[in-house]
Amino acid sequence: QVQLVESGGGLVQAGSSLRLSCAASGSITSLSTMGWYRQGSGKQRELVAAITAGGRTNYADSVKGRFTISRDNAKNTVYLEMNSLKPEDTDVYYCRLAVVGTTLEYWGQGTQVTVSS
Repeated sequence: QVQLVESGGGLVQAGSSLRLSCAASGSITSLSTMGWYRQGSGKQRELVAAITAGGRTNYADSVKGRFTISRDNAKNTVYLEMNSLKPEDTDVYYCRLAVVGTTLEYWGQGTQVTVSS
């Protein structure tokens, strides 16, 4: 069983920065893709950024140039550095781990990010 614990959310002003962390525990393989998704009230969950075990990254167009995803495989942790935050970035952010070559996926409990104008 894999558990994902997110941290780092909060309330900030527009233009500020935040760093989200997601620590994975349990029996996991290092060959996993990890990512951040976000979901607002009444909206579908959407991909923000993802990173493979080898370090390849993928970003939503809306965050390119502002957000950076990274991972520390030794710590089983993925990070999301969010800069130049905008009010429209306000959402609950979820961490996801997908085990490559399987249909297994795990989600964190979510962390709220609120950006005031």
